[in-house]
Amino acid sequence: MFVASAQFVDAAAAQSQALGFPTVARVFTPHPIQDRTDDEMVAYADAAIDEIVAAITSEGKAQSRL
Repeated sequence: MFVASAQFVDAAAAQSQALGFPTVARVFTPHPIQDRTDDEMVAYADAAIDEIVAAITSEGKAQSRL
């Protein structure tokens, strides 16, 4: 399971396939993140946490774009 920003959806699919984990769970946050304020990052995390927990605790494939 991994979290990345939405800019990397295609790259994540390619890398997952190349590493032999094509159905690995993934959750995508808004992009960019490097220039976000602390409050904005907390909001991104709050918006993603339920999907992250669901991806970690389920056997199904999770992929979302927040």
